[in-house]
Amino acid sequence: MEILMSVTIGVLFTVGTYLILSRSLLRIILGTNIITHGVHLLLLTMSRLKTGAAPLLGENSVAYTDPLPQALILTSIVISFGVTSLFFVLAYRAYRELGTDDMEQLRGQDDE
Repeated sequence: MEILMSVTIGVLFTVGTYLILSRSLLRIILGTNIITHGVHLLLLTMSRLKTGAAPLLGENSVAYTDPLPQALILTSIVISFGVTSLFFVLAYRAYRELGTDDMEQLRGQDDE
């Protein structure tokens, strides 16, 4: 199962990197979002894919699941949702002001 997850993580990182290197601002935002999902899967895979009881320790706890990776991933999902929505608002505002989402045109002529 870890091999399948590793291949999936590699595909997500590859697709995300490809989208980040494009010229469209919308594709760059979606690429960062896909890489974030790859990081979530990476965190889950690094904590070992195991099954067990609930993450509550009692007197007779033989097998339990570590709750820390799930808490980190849940926190990361909330933060990435906020950052992605901020990026979408900024991209929309830039498109309304400048009329394009091409990164080469947004850079301007002064940087060349």
